[in-house]
Amino acid sequence: MRPKVRPEARPVAQPHHRACHPGHAGHPGHTGRRPGESGTHEAILLAARLEFGESGYEGATIRAIAARAEVDPALVHHYFGSKEQLFEVAIELPVSPAELLPALLAGDRERLGQEIVERFLTVWEEPHNRPVFMAMLRSVISNEQAADLVRRLLVKEIFGPLAIALGVPDAELRATLAGSQFIGLALMRYVGRVEPLASADVGTVATAVGPTIQRYLTGDIG
Repeated sequence: MRPKVRPEARPVAQPHHRACHPGHAGHPGHTGRRPGESGTHEAILLAARLEFGESGYEGATIRAIAARAEVDPALVHHYFGSKEQLFEVAIELPVSPAELLPALLAGDRERLGQEIVERFLTVWEEPHNRPVFMAMLRSVISNEQAADLVRRLLVKEIFGPLAIALGVPDAELRATLAGSQFIGLALMRYVGRVEPLASADVGTVATAVGPTIQRYLTGDIG
């Protein structure tokens, strides 16, 4: 008699959950890890910036961000932890303040305010940077916790070090005044789209607003 051959064991198929991409009802998404850690990380980060930019901090949810990135919500927590931690990473500036500061200080100190406005508006208006700044701006007006993060970024990382480097008195007050001016300018230009400010060219806005930033940083503030 020939010995009986046992059938080879086959793996049991696991259920596969799918997420729907916003705006495409029924469109299958992906769960689990995408091919490559960095690809998943960047997909979630881009989705977060777009979601925060459209819905603000308050309206954005981990589930919506995950659906937009076509990943399981657990992966968002895996890479970034909480929504607050994800937001903090999402609003990191595309230009390092540490690299920007020496270049600003090396230029004409009398035109510092105008130079700052021009540099920042130019960076903000590059298409690939726009999601970062829209995430910042919409969240400033929707959630105090998010607004605090944005203020800390502008004051502690940009204008604070700049005012200290300039060696002027009342450096902290000057930094907060400059930061508040930028937030107001950006809200009116990019979120409120108030005309004619919204469509004015960068040079015109820098020439108009620059002297105010200059006074906040180096002039008499009473």
